[in-house]
Amino acid sequence: MPETGAPGAPWEYSLHIPNDARAVTVSRRTLRLVLTLHGLTGLVDTAELLAAELVSNAVLHTKGPAALRVRWSPPGTLRIGAWDADPEPPEAFPGELGQRTADDEGGRGLFLVRSCSDLWGWQPLSRFGHRGKYVWCELAAG
Repeated sequence: MPETGAPGAPWEYSLHIPNDARAVTVSRRTLRLVLTLHGLTGLVDTAELLAAELVSNAVLHTKGPAALRVRWSPPGTLRIGAWDADPEPPEAFPGELGQRTADDEGGRGLFLVRSCSDLWGWQPLSRFGHRGKYVWCELAAG
């Protein structure tokens, strides 16, 4: 389907995923398909990167299930978020990437999320009886 600009009607998709490293690939491919079908091909590459970082954190740093949520809000905001079962705040990479060494662990993914999105954040959340958190970011179309 060719890109038709920013679609007018809001929509939302959720993908429930197990705690499995393959979930990152499934999430990226699903997101690519959803955005392509909605005519948002201009956002695909950045959105895939952001979703992969959010889902990777959810799968690698928790022991429970996770979910990817993608929401389009007119006039042109794409929100990508990942829920996981750990209620602890995400560990952000402080400062600029160049201020850390290659041996430093943790937070690089959120540094990318912060750098590549227009806005990002997190909130404590419960889902299906599990406590956890929802980490999200937004991209503006156009």
